[in-house]
Amino acid sequence: MQTIVPHIWINRVADDATEFYLSALPDTTVVERWTYPTEGLLDFQEEFAGQPLTVEFDIGGYRLAMINAGDEFTPTPAISFFLNFDPAFRADARGDLDRTWARLTEGGRVLMELGEYPFSPHYGWVADRYGVNWQLMLTDPEGEPRPFVIPNLMFCGPVQNKAHEAVDFYASVFPEVVVGNRVHYDEATGPVSTDSVMFSEFQIRGEWLTATDSAVEQSFTFTPGISLLFNARGQEEIDHLWNALSAVPEAEQCGWLQDRYGVSWQIAPENLNDLLERPGAYANLMEMKKIVIDEL
Repeated sequence: MQTIVPHIWINRVADDATEFYLSALPDTTVVERWTYPTEGLLDFQEEFAGQPLTVEFDIGGYRLAMINAGDEFTPTPAISFFLNFDPAFRADARGDLDRTWARLTEGGRVLMELGEYPFSPHYGWVADRYGVNWQLMLTDPEGEPRPFVIPNLMFCGPVQNKAHEAVDFYASVFPEVVVGNRVHYDEATGPVSTDSVMFSEFQIRGEWLTATDSAVEQSFTFTPGISLLFNARGQEEIDHLWNALSAVPEAEQCGWLQDRYGVSWQIAPENLNDLLERPGAYANLMEMKKIVIDEL
């Protein structure tokens, strides 16, 4: 089971978004669909009774999910997804990248034009029609292999220059963390100093993530528009992570929390879907902040 599954908040159009991503992202299939129950919903959820709740994809071996809900939250570039097109594993890596770029930019917004950069011979950054940010990169086939999809946390706005601190914090909180390459900026310019992080990579229980400090001032930061669901191994792990991470009491609900940097996490038991099959379990979950397995 994948330990960390990013969840994208979609404003009422999960079916349309599903068809779009199936056509836009290579090697992508739907692996699970769940619907809202017809009872036990909170008032703001009642319009969704019986409609899609979440859709989970497999994208080249990586799980990513959508939450079908209202307009309460939207994604921002603070969390984006690297798509690593590696010629060592793809016969036409550059062509695959170009085709994916063409689809993701339809109705989207280009943040960095597709082209050659010092860190990649072919790279571009786009926010798609649903506001989800993708960084497409032609990777070096001689380098260490990376997963096709890697979430990237960009620290900006009120948490500018916190990438180094945040990665060290996560390493102290989560189980089985490995901190990999960390590169700092060569010179101080704009909002960054030589202590700011240009790029950092780390793994939590084998799941790759990256972190960076924005090189320019940004007006946005992290939102629940993209949350990271952590599949915890039992109540003890839930309790530990909840107590260590939760920093915004008013954001606590149904296993959701926001940490000290504003990143939204869902701390859930790894068998949550089975637990929700119990009579009344969904209604009980809606009343919880931290998930208590025995009370589902």
